[in-house]
Amino acid sequence: MDLQYLKSGTDIRGTALGESCDLRDEVVCGIISAFVAYLEKKLATSPFAMSISVGHDSRLSSRRIKKAVIKTLSSHGVKVYDCSLSSTPAMFMTCVALGCSAAVQITASHHPKDKNGLKFFTRQGGFEAAEITEILEDAPKYMTLEFIRPGSVEAIDFMARYALTLREMICRGVNSEEDYHAPLKGFHIVVDAGNGVGGFYATHVLQSLGADITGSQFLEPDGSFPNHTPNPENAEAMRSICGAVVRVKADLGVIFDTDVDRAACVGPDGKEINRNRLVALASVIALEKCPGGTIVTDSVTSDGLKTFIEQTLGGKHHRFKRGYKNVINEAIRLNQEGVACPLAIETSGHAAMKENYFLDDGAYLVTKIIIKAAELRRQGKTLDDLIAALGEPAEEKELRLKILAEDFKACGERIIQDLRDYAAAQNGWEIAPDNHEGIRISFVPEQGDGWLLLRLSVHDPILPLNAESDTPGGTGIILKAFYRFIQKYAELDLSPLDAYKNR
Repeated sequence: MDLQYLKSGTDIRGTALGESCDLRDEVVCGIISAFVAYLEKKLATSPFAMSISVGHDSRLSSRRIKKAVIKTLSSHGVKVYDCSLSSTPAMFMTCVALGCSAAVQITASHHPKDKNGLKFFTRQGGFEAAEITEILEDAPKYMTLEFIRPGSVEAIDFMARYALTLREMICRGVNSEEDYHAPLKGFHIVVDAGNGVGGFYATHVLQSLGADITGSQFLEPDGSFPNHTPNPENAEAMRSICGAVVRVKADLGVIFDTDVDRAACVGPDGKEINRNRLVALASVIALEKCPGGTIVTDSVTSDGLKTFIEQTLGGKHHRFKRGYKNVINEAIRLNQEGVACPLAIETSGHAAMKENYFLDDGAYLVTKIIIKAAELRRQGKTLDDLIAALGEPAEEKELRLKILAEDFKACGERIIQDLRDYAAAQNGWEIAPDNHEGIRISFVPEQGDGWLLLRLSVHDPILPLNAESDTPGGTGIILKAFYRFIQKYAELDLSPLDAYKNR
């Protein structure tokens, strides 16, 4: 039985509800047994000496899967901490605060309600893709084994401890002379948890520190996600939180994804602080303590952001591959080479700071932002003042071109190389010198005044295509020029580009 199809980057994901369920109990047990066997090698210790924490998000299948995970871990003799409903970043922190050998989080992030998955951590961080491959390779041989070496299981409310850490962080950061322990009095902050795990931040962090959380929505965990997709990249979700902020005249809005490893914000005017704007704001905060430092981002950030980081903030912008783990690992690598890099952040909202173990933690990022907002308030300023110099594109488009060829990776790589050769021969097209995936091309003002990026999806037969322009109508010019190149490839479904055939 081959389980590699369950690999999703550095996670394990599959259908967990219905007749076509991938994550059946026996499959979960096999994966967890392989995980324990891998830890024996990685940590050079026996299961009887291990302690492993287990948490889950609000999905309908999470409790069933947790039961299978805990049963398997215990049967190997592992000491298990049952953390129940937990954020993904909190589960990593059990390896730090509780000294756990490892942690298991049951989540599928923002994916549909019938999906679920597993994330693995040790004190060194999340597992790498190669480690997930090895675990899935070994898992089938453990699916029919019985284990009779019971370990102990202890229920623990680690989220309470995690929330306390965030509260203490805000108290220290704001350092209110009026009321040290209620530094957010007078702040009106709306939280949208999307019925995921993030509701704790409104009630156990903000409200406990004196903030007005009136208008906060979808705080109750509900794995059917009845209101909107819990995803800061989802347009419906962002419209919802933006509307809530304006409706109750809040000072700030905050939205989390299901397991709280991503977040975005909304200003009092209802304008999103998301994607490039969020990267810019996080960069301001990170570079304050690391002047001249390097900010690592994914590949689809705007030209205006690069200018903002390098010319306004005096930092360096290192544009790398998409994928939060890619961005984080690149930042770690740079630091090991002596390059001061305080922040790794994806436009999706994954933000990892060096000061916080390079852990992508939406609640930690929001906490840093709220501390900064309190500081600015004393100065009569707002968060928008910090990123006022950010140049933002007039237009942006993202299209996904499906590859129809059986060997989609070879096909995609060939098309990207063909585009590289084609672009090199075009007047007014400039191939980005700092590109680390696919090909990014800049266009002079008269040819679109922007850029496009064509890359190959890591796992799917897709060529994602991003385009931005600083001029209204510019993306149409860019995509029309791109269509003249791409139209010859019968191996692609070019229907997303139909609007640009005759423009």
